[in-house]
Amino acid sequence: MIALTLDRIAEITGTALGGSVRPDTVVDGPVVVDSRLAAPGSLFVALSGERVDGHEYARAAIEAGAAAALVSRPVDAPHLLVDGGDDAVVEALARLARHTADTLSDPARGADAVEIVGVTGSSGKTTTKDLIAQVIGRRGTTVAPAGSFNNEIGHPLTVLRADTGTRHLVLEVAARGIGHIAHLCRVAPPRIGVVLNVGSAHVGEFGDRDAIAKAKGELVEALPPGASAPGEGGLAVLNADDPKVNAMAARTAARVVTYGLADDADVRAADVVIGADGAPAFTLHLGGTSTPVRLTLVGAHQVHNALATAAVAHELGMDIADIADALGAAVPVSRWRMEVTEHDGVTLVNDAYNANPESMRAALTTLGALARDRRPIAVLGHMAELGDEAHIEHEKIGDLAARTGVPLLIVVGDQAEGIAAGAENAAREGRWSGETVRVADAAAAAAELRARMRAGDVVIVKGSRVAALEKVIDHITEGDVR
Repeated sequence: MIALTLDRIAEITGTALGGSVRPDTVVDGPVVVDSRLAAPGSLFVALSGERVDGHEYARAAIEAGAAAALVSRPVDAPHLLVDGGDDAVVEALARLARHTADTLSDPARGADAVEIVGVTGSSGKTTTKDLIAQVIGRRGTTVAPAGSFNNEIGHPLTVLRADTGTRHLVLEVAARGIGHIAHLCRVAPPRIGVVLNVGSAHVGEFGDRDAIAKAKGELVEALPPGASAPGEGGLAVLNADDPKVNAMAARTAARVVTYGLADDADVRAADVVIGADGAPAFTLHLGGTSTPVRLTLVGAHQVHNALATAAVAHELGMDIADIADALGAAVPVSRWRMEVTEHDGVTLVNDAYNANPESMRAALTTLGALARDRRPIAVLGHMAELGDEAHIEHEKIGDLAARTGVPLLIVVGDQAEGIAAGAENAAREGRWSGETVRVADAAAAAAELRARMRAGDVVIVKGSRVAALEKVIDHITEGDVR
């Protein structure tokens, strides 16, 4: 965080000093919502959760070195008091983050001005955010959220990690409804916005994909007007292969750069090949030149993520050779997203962080590429927030598992029943000869795997976050494969 005195923070956030606070005390440490992370010079933000009230830990945060606590009611510790409850605390946090973003991205700072990049999409946001941060991190210090820290609390906390030594802020912006992304863009206005795709994730909340597209497009609407030259004005980086994303060009005043496999994409991949390790290689076409790229990230869907990254890096001044080298050196950062490990001769793919129809299809495609002449096994849980289309979408995934030739499909939980039904319907029609096994939870899935796996198998585990299917991998690695 940039160094600010408590009285200045109070002015920025519209809060009142209290609890024997010293106005000239400087906050230059992290801004935290967990008192256990408090450190000298930090600011502790007290939020009231279902089980824990942060106000009860304000004193502990101060004792750990925090300069003050941001609170919605008086506490026995130096504090900044907002008028209102948790919503008012979150709004004060947002105002502090906006001040930080404005200060650091001020053009008057010249070459030291921070570049702010926003990334959104129905799937792939976290992986692409991680990839962009690694690639442009070669240009200078880059701050990006850990995992999916992409909501009204995680977003400003990430911004507040930046300081005067930061050169890039790469921010993942997510939406649970219309207006959410617009709000996050007001907290930290991006110059560059990347829209990956418009899929079925959260369609139960939004109603349909058009509403999802409307929400995702708030990112490009928030960008400043574009200029003719790279490095100036706003830039919208849009997926040319997704019609709903491509159409967002009409919703922005920013300059537009497209990416994808389409022949007319500004940043394009050709000659895509998936290696035996599941990692893609391709020829990158960018700015009238081309070069080979070989990723270490697993899955054909990583090609689009890499192309979006290349577009951002090129805008920031990296040449194609440096971009290709950085893409090839990038590694997985956030957990449970196509994590590939080996255990007793079995390849385990942990993609259990979340799931929607698009990412499920990508996972099954990746499983086929990895397995080749080995036996593939899929352990699949339900896809949340699909609304009225849930059962149909799950059946489609079961049918796809059958079409990809998975001989063993383990379906976890009653809410994933449609997956089993889709596969068994394919079996009744003579299109599949595999086996479907229904289990109640991750522990039961692991037990079935232990009984059935053998060396040489390739297993992928995927489901929505609420299913917590990463525990399947944990259970397996604690025992031996038979």
